[in-house]
Amino acid sequence: MQQQIKTAARIISEADAIFISAGAGMGVDSGLPDFRGDEGFWKAYPLLKEEQLSFYDLANPAWFRDDPARAWGFYGHRYNLYKSTQPHQGFSILRDWCESKNTPSFVFTSNVDGHFQKSGFCSDQVFECHGSINHLQCSNCCSNDIWVAGDMRIEVDLDTLKATNDLPRCPKCNAIARPNILMFGDGDWLPHRSQLQRQNYRSWNSKVTGYSIAIIELGAGKAVPTVRYESESQKGSLIRINPRDSDGPVNTVSIAMGAMQALQEIDAAL
Repeated sequence: MQQQIKTAARIISEADAIFISAGAGMGVDSGLPDFRGDEGFWKAYPLLKEEQLSFYDLANPAWFRDDPARAWGFYGHRYNLYKSTQPHQGFSILRDWCESKNTPSFVFTSNVDGHFQKSGFCSDQVFECHGSINHLQCSNCCSNDIWVAGDMRIEVDLDTLKATNDLPRCPKCNAIARPNILMFGDGDWLPHRSQLQRQNYRSWNSKVTGYSIAIIELGAGKAVPTVRYESESQKGSLIRINPRDSDGPVNTVSIAMGAMQALQEIDAAL
């Protein structure tokens, strides 16, 4: 493993720019729950195990119509958790590496917590492919408006996982608001914020054509392989950091560690 750490350090040192891709495992070292499989999800939400409701069941826009208190109990709890949690040191290490390069770097993430921006990454250099819990839209899609959640407060009864205060509402039609997150079976998600981020991503890709790119993937599992596919589509040297699923294509630098530990060890090697 120490040889893999040294190889990763050399790749990062020699690279012109850095491409970061991150899945849910990136946030575990910050204290965020690991939703890996039903058991991981139910460990975070034991009540839902009793009700036999999975992450797939809860992450569905129908709840905002059928039981908005439960919908906002689930998403409000996550919003409160993400807002109150400080990103771990690994985020700062990545930011410092990116800032040391003359060529801008980029972040592709399936996480909706906004922790890269919270850690000082420029919003124009982050593509949140599943949207953001820090932005809201109308659940009735009365317009294409997406707005910042700001100082939104959601009080949640953890015994029922239901919101107990007034729920966020659309400022135009007064319907229940919902996070601007791509959910399962979601035909109502407004994608244009993420589409703008995708355009920034494409523009970055065109600018770094022919450059030496260090691809650093963190905490991206195989269950929903969006992030892994994106990493493997990049032209560069792939460093895959994951305590369980660090395997990859030929020449992948596989580091079977959590994100923070691996980044700290690579930084020490640098």
